[in-house]
Amino acid sequence: MTSTLFNFPKQAYFGRVIPKTKFYEHGSLTRKLKDLFVKQVEQIVWLYKLAPETINLPSTEGVPELQVFKVVLKGVDLGDDVLRCIDQAVMFPVLFEVESGDKVRLVAAYKRKSNSADGKWVLTDYYSTEWLAVDSQRVDLQYSLSLASIYEQVLQALSPIEPRRGEGVDALFERNEEFKKNTNELMKIESKLKQEKQFNKRVELNASLREIKNLIEQLTA
Repeated sequence: MTSTLFNFPKQAYFGRVIPKTKFYEHGSLTRKLKDLFVKQVEQIVWLYKLAPETINLPSTEGVPELQVFKVVLKGVDLGDDVLRCIDQAVMFPVLFEVESGDKVRLVAAYKRKSNSADGKWVLTDYYSTEWLAVDSQRVDLQYSLSLASIYEQVLQALSPIEPRRGEGVDALFERNEEFKKNTNELMKIESKLKQEKQFNKRVELNASLREIKNLIEQLTA
């Protein structure tokens, strides 16, 4: 888990509070999800709008704009489903600064346009920094060729595995998803192994364990 917060450009500051009801209107929310909004979220603020007209960097098809939202919590819990609901209501990639008391963490999913459906966006799982003090020192963004390069910079910082040389975000987050899936499977096998008493089944589980560990090693190499 990373420990990086970024300085976003002052000229892109927006600072508009968005009523939670705006996200209810976007789609058919379940009662459970509405209850999570009410229980967990105090306020949603549209902090920054990174766009060609605000920071003078060209857009790309995948990143026409990049939005930064602050989600102020009532406690410390925030379900990914709440973030996903907000994300799906915004037709641009979104970075979240989730704030709880005097702590904050940066959270994002890799959001890309679907290859199969016009106007649809695809989201990975969410990735996050650790909880940090609100007044923590922040890192300056490196301004490069386009808005996409800024988005890629932040996503690489959130990635739990190191990017390979020349690796794009598509490949990086495909590896991340495989890494997460195999890590979860590793934990399941280890749990079964602790409980299993039969010798032949333990042999099978240990073989599966070695295979999963090799896959994880390849994914993180």
